[in-house]
Amino acid sequence: MTEYYDELETRDPEAREAALMAALPDAIAHARTHAPGFAAILADVAPQEVTSRAALAALPVTRKSDLIERQQAEPPFGGLTATPPRELKRLFLSPGPIADPEGHGADWWRFARALFAAGFRSRDILHNCFAYHFTPAGAMFETAAHALGCAVVAGGTGQTEMQVEAIAHFGADGFAGTPDFLKIVLDKSQEMGVLLPTLKKACVSGGALFPSLRQEIRSHGVDVLQCYGTADLGLIAYESEALDGMILDESLIVEILRPGTGNPVPDGEVGEVVVTTLNRDYPLVRFATGDLSAVLPGPSPCGRTAPRIKGWMGRADQTTKVKGMFVHPAQIDRVVKRTPEVLRARLVVDSRDGKDVATLVCESASGDESLSERVEQAVQSECKLRVAVRIVAPNTIANDGKVIEDDRDFS
Repeated sequence: MTEYYDELETRDPEAREAALMAALPDAIAHARTHAPGFAAILADVAPQEVTSRAALAALPVTRKSDLIERQQAEPPFGGLTATPPRELKRLFLSPGPIADPEGHGADWWRFARALFAAGFRSRDILHNCFAYHFTPAGAMFETAAHALGCAVVAGGTGQTEMQVEAIAHFGADGFAGTPDFLKIVLDKSQEMGVLLPTLKKACVSGGALFPSLRQEIRSHGVDVLQCYGTADLGLIAYESEALDGMILDESLIVEILRPGTGNPVPDGEVGEVVVTTLNRDYPLVRFATGDLSAVLPGPSPCGRTAPRIKGWMGRADQTTKVKGMFVHPAQIDRVVKRTPEVLRARLVVDSRDGKDVATLVCESASGDESLSERVEQAVQSECKLRVAVRIVAPNTIANDGKVIEDDRDFS
């Protein structure tokens, strides 16, 4: 019988959605009142009116790429934290550089739910190989383990021989870190001839857990599940023993948007993961992660009822340069909106005889012979670029979230 972290994981989906929507107006008001950056971003928003996903979809999107500019202009957090920096618990500086805050309270990053799903329980010893230096991943998993009542070995990164020795010395029950580093540690243990009989489970993140890699790790006697999060948001989604997609965290409102826009895509279609948090210290509203994913239908076979996503499916920022001009996904979206007969479009960029060749592939059920010409004109107007236009039947373009496909070989 599956165990659950709390009763929230099995509540009625409609009750969950109602609770999130009921909390949304206060979250928006809190961000406007206490975070000067969001006071400016949400200046024209009436918080009490944001009570549905449709209303939320009308709000501005703040992109991860915006943080660097905002934080340089107004250090350390660009005015986006609701708690003053000197009242926070920890301050991090991730590559970018992007500053990330941690507030007070147990399991502030919410990763305990993912560890629990991976089998971690009170009195377990967790060997934590996420980085503790400047970036928050080490703290994320340590505080989550402590919330579950686990003891933690602060392994950090590198020094594989010492990692093996520490796992063996303390009899660690489980591992947290990147999936590729877990394999390195397990391979090193075999090379050293050091048995790790107590190490039976792992919760990994920060890299792809391919089926072949999962199988290799399992061959060492370690059951491994993965989770998905960011340094800004903490936990977003996690695997359960069902191994059927990733289950969204209970306290987030997640949208999947067409890349480069603020528009939600239909369930099942690949798009950019955009998150609104209910975090009182760092109340991110419609925060675009830059990651691609898609919503899966129905609840998880494990009994958890929160929506599921496919997991990390690549990056959404597909900006490219064609014939010396930058082209952004948002521009392609505007072309589609200017030609209602076009259902979806993808700009395919290649090279021929050393010259850029761009073709806008458009899905349409229309038989209007003038459509190609009108699309060409729309692209010329939006992108200052001449492209070929190819009209295809609906559902022809691959459902992989790509708006711009760059097939040029730069090697």
